[in-house]
Amino acid sequence: MSQSLATSTHYTRAARIMHWAMAFLLLSLLFAGLSMVQSLAPWHLTLLGLHKSFGVIALIGVVIRLVIRLRNPAPALPASVPAWQQRIARVSHILLYAAMFAMPITGYLMQNAAGRPIVFFDLFVLPALLPISLPLYGILRELHGLIALGFILLILVHIGAALHHGWVKRDGVLNSMTGKE
Repeated sequence: MSQSLATSTHYTRAARIMHWAMAFLLLSLLFAGLSMVQSLAPWHLTLLGLHKSFGVIALIGVVIRLVIRLRNPAPALPASVPAWQQRIARVSHILLYAAMFAMPITGYLMQNAAGRPIVFFDLFVLPALLPISLPLYGILRELHGLIALGFILLILVHIGAALHHGWVKRDGVLNSMTGKE
């Protein structure tokens, strides 16, 4: 991309790759989490182990994504987007990042409080940061679930806004993340 970042109408290639990879990973984790709370089937423990390992990857991924985002400013929204919508867009992106951090952190701490180790793909065990505490586990489990529900709502609003810009307004906002001109 030969344009300077200040005048670019697109996110950097690295930002786009991380966006779509994280979208796939996080949606997969959310669906897995929702299915785990609905079932005590034999596959539950296998899925829980994978959920924990991929949750660690999600936390690392959001750190990488945030570094990329801080080093490369987002393209400016078109002048046709009212100031109040621009403010909502900024706040919603901050909330999305907050949820991307809060989900794996609360999950990690919840498992610590339950006395369950975080085993990363059978390679190593992450250290426990909290002592075993069933009351704390209950609080963290509820918090993890509430954040998940809020995260799902934010994702739906984000997708809806992106599709509105791409299909209704056709103002280039969606293209900034797809790489299309």
